[in-house]
Amino acid sequence: MKTILLADMDAFFASVEQRCNPALRGKPIGVTGPAHRSVITTASYEARRFGVKTGMSIREAKALCPQLILVTGDNDKYTHICTALKEVYLSFTPVVEVYSIDEAFLDITGSSHLFGGPIETGRRLKAEIQRRFGISATIGIGPNRLLAKLASDISKPDGLRLIEASEAGPLLKDLPPEKLWGIGAKTAEKLKRLGIRTCGELASAPAGLLRSCFGVMGERLRALGMGVDSTPLHADQEEEGGPGGTKSIGHSTTLPHDLFRRSEMAHWILRLSEKVGSRARRHGLTGRTVTLIMRYRSFETFERRRGLGAATNDTHTIFRTAMDILSSTRLKEPVRLLGVTLCGIEQADTQLALFGGEDRRAGLLRVMDMLNMKYGPSTLTWAACKGESPHRGIISPAWRPSGAHRSL
Repeated sequence: MKTILLADMDAFFASVEQRCNPALRGKPIGVTGPAHRSVITTASYEARRFGVKTGMSIREAKALCPQLILVTGDNDKYTHICTALKEVYLSFTPVVEVYSIDEAFLDITGSSHLFGGPIETGRRLKAEIQRRFGISATIGIGPNRLLAKLASDISKPDGLRLIEASEAGPLLKDLPPEKLWGIGAKTAEKLKRLGIRTCGELASAPAGLLRSCFGVMGERLRALGMGVDSTPLHADQEEEGGPGGTKSIGHSTTLPHDLFRRSEMAHWILRLSEKVGSRARRHGLTGRTVTLIMRYRSFETFERRRGLGAATNDTHTIFRTAMDILSSTRLKEPVRLLGVTLCGIEQADTQLALFGGEDRRAGLLRVMDMLNMKYGPSTLTWAACKGESPHRGIISPAWRPSGAHRSL
């Protein structure tokens, strides 16, 4: 039986800011993006006691906690620590999946005995993270990813919990399904309409009923209710090799003000397309589908996608496709957020192009990527991107040291 450990940093962005600035320690802080319309990205536990939550507007957060200290997030600090954390994980096991910027799954099946067993491994990992970075982590351990995640969720903050396979049944019996990783609010509501309000009821529900309501996902839901999860870890060294773990490469940005005219959105979409294309090229990847994500002023979010004739990582191909999607979309209110994602990821074809123009285009992109890698993002960029000065949003939670994203 496997032994999976989840290391989940506690209020990661806020904890890093408190570590870097001692004056913030013990105080309610909210990390935000630099734009005036930003939302709370992470709140310290001191702020959470007042009800401040991730995704809350600054106005709402201040109403709940007038003494809240707002701190503009620093992506460089967060990504640096995430990358360094991976080095710590690898000192405990070679099988590590950095799931997001503040979470990592470790398969310690074959290595925990070297550190005194699963619990002692978790204890030593927590101590090393605290010693090196001055931040706390909650450690969840179980026979699979699902139970390791549950162990972490119910032990936050600064906790350590092991859930044995034999404990799963009694522990899940009265637990609401939405408390399980992988079951969202909409699915939970649908389950309630079927009279299923606990994981115990989900585990004993007729398979035929679940299949008729949820299709092939019905059987997986029933397994989750039993605490069963066969999803393997995708070790990062495998993902860097290409599409084995990377499903999509995406970037999004909250606009400095709501936009309704497509012409005003164009340079933001080009900027996002360049980020996506650059990251794909850096890792030798291409994609066959472009997805455009839009969020209205009302926070309603939707996406549209379009397939490509051939796999690409060319900035302008991604941009033109995203703009085609925008042109064919009827907007019903102003847009506050835009995102561009390249999906259907595969290894890039290194065969020489048949036409000289394609070679020149590829050469130009290589030079741009090289200069931007050496001197910083947007050192060399497209003239159309210069219309409005960029603002650095908070990094996507899906960021990984390998550069691969789970999704937007």
